[in-house]
Parts: sequence; structure tokens; C-alpha cells
Amino acid sequence: MLAGSAPVKGLARREFCLVLLRRMADLRPDLVAEALPRLRATKGQANAAHTRWQALQHSRRAPRGLALRTAVLGPPDEIEDRRFGDLDLEVHRWPLPLWPQLYWEVLTAPGGEVLQEHLVRAPWSIVPPAAGRRLRVWEHVLDDVVDLPGAVSVDPGVATRWEVHLADGTRTEFVWGLLQRVSLPPGR
Repeated sequence: MLAGSAPVKGLARREFCLVLLRRMADLRPDLVAEALPRLRATKGQANAAHTRWQALQHSRRAPRGLALRTAVLGPPDEIEDRRFGDLDLEVHRWPLPLWPQLYWEVLTAPGGEVLQEHLVRAPWSIVPPAAGRRLRVWEHVLDDVVDLPGAVSVDPGVATRWEVHLADGTRTEFVWGLLQRVSLPPGR
């Protein structure tokens, strides 16, 4: 925990996974329904965790930015300094119980302001690299697919979502950086 930061009542890593699942349910309710029992959770508990997270986001008394993430997730397992131009940033990573091959990654500015957060591949992941038609839903992450030759990122206008269009016309959709849907071009 950060100095002066207390744990957030009712939320921890398990509940944070439920918060992430709430947005994923928009595109993949089937996968979310399969995931809930693995977290020993119900849809009602997932909704309650999401409601609690939203309340914290809008509360004047709750910690802000990185301090909120640390209050919920505990100290990060990894912290890395990263420089972008003349700006020094920090990358914080936490493992989550639902996705053992991935980390939750938070990129922060000096002072703890969250600039970006999403799921990323853990260094020890045994998931094979993304390639053409070999894209694995709920296993590949944004960085796996955006690095494919000819891949183009498309902003869908929703903060938690990304799209990547591949050179062959395949479209991929991500929520919190995790691949949710692969749409092949017509005729394939």
C-alpha cells in the first residue's frame, strides 16, 4: 500500500476482476458467464463490485489515480521506469487471479495520475504468439495483435475498448486490452 493509503473496503484483486468482466460482458457475455464460477462469484456480485468501483471513481474521499489502484490491488508486483520524450513515467503491474498469463498494467505520470491501464502479457506466458488466423480470444492482448504486419489501431471512441484492423481485412476487438472478438473479412 502507499503510505497513508488504506485498503478499500469490499474490493480486492478478485473483485477487480469482476469489475473488468462487467465491461467485457458487453461483447462476450458467454465468456464472462464461464469465468464467474472460476472466481466463485455470481452475476450479482460482479454487478455489486462494478457499482462499488464506480462509486469510488466519483467519491471525493476515495484515493485517486495510482493510489486507488494500489488500495484495491495492493502493492504492484513490478514497477518500471519508462521515458516518453522528455517525460518520466512509471509502469505498475499486478497479477490477477482470472488471467494467470497476464498482468494488469497501469501507466502513470509523475504524481500518480493514471494515463492508461489494461491487461498485458506476462513475461512467462506460454500463449503462442499471435499470427494471422491464429488469434486466441481471451488469451492474446492488444500488444500481441497491434504488432502484426499491417495492423492498424482504430479508436472506437470508448475508453475501455480498442480495435485493430489487420492487413487481410480481419477486425479484432479488445476490452481492457484483452482480445474479445475476431471478425474475418467477408468470403473467408
